[in-house]
Amino acid sequence: MKKLVFLLSSAVLLLNACTSYDAPKAKLNRVDFQTEIDGKQNDLYIMKNAAGMEVCMMNYGARIVSVMVPDQKGKFGDVVLGFDNIQDYLDNSTDFGAFIGRYGNRINQGKFCLDGIEYQLSVNNFGHSLHGGVKGFQYCMFDIKQLSEQSLEVSYVSEDGEMGFPGQLTVKAVYTLTDDNGIDIRYEAETDKPTIVNLTNHSYFNLSADPSQSITDHILMIDADAFTPVDSTFMTTGEIAPVCNTPMDFRKPEVIGKRIDDFSFEQLKNGNGYDHNWVLNTEGDATKLACLLLDPKSGRILKVFTSEPGVQVYTGNFLDGSLRGKNGVVYNQRAAICLETQHYPDSPNKADWPSVVLRPGEKYTSHCIYQFAVKCSNEGKECCGKNKKCCKEGADCKEGGACSDSCSQKPCGKAEGKPCAGSEAKPGRNRNKALQ
Repeated sequence: MKKLVFLLSSAVLLLNACTSYDAPKAKLNRVDFQTEIDGKQNDLYIMKNAAGMEVCMMNYGARIVSVMVPDQKGKFGDVVLGFDNIQDYLDNSTDFGAFIGRYGNRINQGKFCLDGIEYQLSVNNFGHSLHGGVKGFQYCMFDIKQLSEQSLEVSYVSEDGEMGFPGQLTVKAVYTLTDDNGIDIRYEAETDKPTIVNLTNHSYFNLSADPSQSITDHILMIDADAFTPVDSTFMTTGEIAPVCNTPMDFRKPEVIGKRIDDFSFEQLKNGNGYDHNWVLNTEGDATKLACLLLDPKSGRILKVFTSEPGVQVYTGNFLDGSLRGKNGVVYNQRAAICLETQHYPDSPNKADWPSVVLRPGEKYTSHCIYQFAVKCSNEGKECCGKNKKCCKEGADCKEGGACSDSCSQKPCGKAEGKPCAGSEAKPGRNRNKALQ
């Protein structure tokens, strides 16, 4: 009887963990991730689809450890930064691939007021609370269930008062690797007291699959007419500024490195490059293309769709060569780019920005898709549909293989600084409208 119980327990463990002991494409060994942290077992999990794409995750921080996708020649490569063993994650405080919460991005001085009560959060960045404080979700142990070969459910219970946040918050997210090479992430959260919540993923992407190379030659498009400027401590000022006639204008695809070091533009100086939130035009519609990233050399494309009103773009400005990642590669400055879908930074202290308040009886939801594709051999075009129809760069593939424009750029004023036509910032989706 004891032997039968042991065999059944082992079978359940295997079912809930990696579908195989190794992820052959990523060259990760499951045993290198198996250890106990905070009384819970860490393990390596894998999702794979019929196209051969593979995604590996682990319990610690519900982190995406590797993403294996093909280039335009069909060669698979790992397009996210990280480490190839759990000890390196424990020894180095990074956000590589992590589930971020309770609040993605910054809250000014870690303070906010809700229903007449002022709360003081853990502070960890220029006196502000960044990504949930000194022990945000990226350093916590999640439970993970393998729902299928292509889907994982991650969950965590954040206790009342954790990092200063009110209410017991129960969070979960379902990660699905779709047949069209998308990582589809659907977040949910519920609370027993009024609180704030802003969840996101912090994967560092390098579409060349060679993080020894900078992402400054990647091409980026962001469907946003405005962004939220920051001060020298990276805190949003409360202004929503137009991107026209500035290095922040990515409404048409631009090479990231073209203007990134123009520190005569104060915002690039303040951010040490791009480290800003863009106000998306997509108005919470996750079927509309929010961002497009292209590596011209490999031909890999990343498309981002989201229900969130903003996206934080961070170009790895503070990577300094002190970290060695998977396969011993040194991570130098701008070895990767992060595209963090989110509500705006410090929204709890900006009454006119989309709300991040969650109350008992309500359900927080957020949806993000990171979808990978490849361009055609024709420069600046994307393969679309079974017939490999080519769409112009910055265009989106519709169902059936047709092409459509990703966004229409509004005209800018002249270089003398005339205002942009129709460039007023859209307020974005109100959080309460998304509550179910």
